[in-house]
Amino acid sequence: MSKNLKITLGAIYLFILISFLYFLFSKFDISRIDDFSYYKLIQANIDEFIGKSLILNLTLFFAFSIIWIMLLGFGSPILLLSGILFGKWLGTFISTISISIGALFLYIIAKFFFKDFVNFLLKDKFGKYIDRFQQNEFYYFLAFRFSGGLGIPFGLQNVLPVIFNIKNSNYFFASFLGFIPHFFIWNAVGSGINNFIRGSDSFNFTNLIMNKEIYIPILIFLIFVSISILVKKYFFK
Repeated sequence: MSKNLKITLGAIYLFILISFLYFLFSKFDISRIDDFSYYKLIQANIDEFIGKSLILNLTLFFAFSIIWIMLLGFGSPILLLSGILFGKWLGTFISTISISIGALFLYIIAKFFFKDFVNFLLKDKFGKYIDRFQQNEFYYFLAFRFSGGLGIPFGLQNVLPVIFNIKNSNYFFASFLGFIPHFFIWNAVGSGINNFIRGSDSFNFTNLIMNKEIYIPILIFLIFVSISILVKKYFFK
């Protein structure tokens, strides 16, 4: 593929990304961001909309999540949203599959169109891990995902493996398995927030944090953070 064609396709990709983000965030009424009744209205509309056709909405969310991740979107908003929309169990299932697929597509795109650019940006910083990853790429990439990506921003986590040239199958299954614990926690928090909004007449931060559907997942998250630190030290000294 010629260099000019790669640049053109890359520019089109960036244009789609910017347009998509603008369209998404333009739908929120920023002026009512501190109005709790606005969130109760959104929550009620969501419950009504989801209840009309669960399968259709799961399909739409599945497609949306894949596109969002392909466009370098953050992972946590999608996870909270899936918990709010579908609850912690179904939300974990649909978000883990869709985000794993979206991350794989992003990896394939980055490897095909931006391999030289990614290597230029990241190879010097992470090159010391290349030999280790090549010894057992699935094992180490699973540890990388389980450890939260070593604190690297999610979009960058998904393209970083370009420098290791990980097989697509290893990339997907290591991502899927490594995502599950963290994704369940985020979905549980999202589900807890949804239930709190449904059952409250006004917002109180203390009541929100003291809700067992919120503080228990947060405590579990802190435990996983501690485990992730140990994994990071053991596998990525």
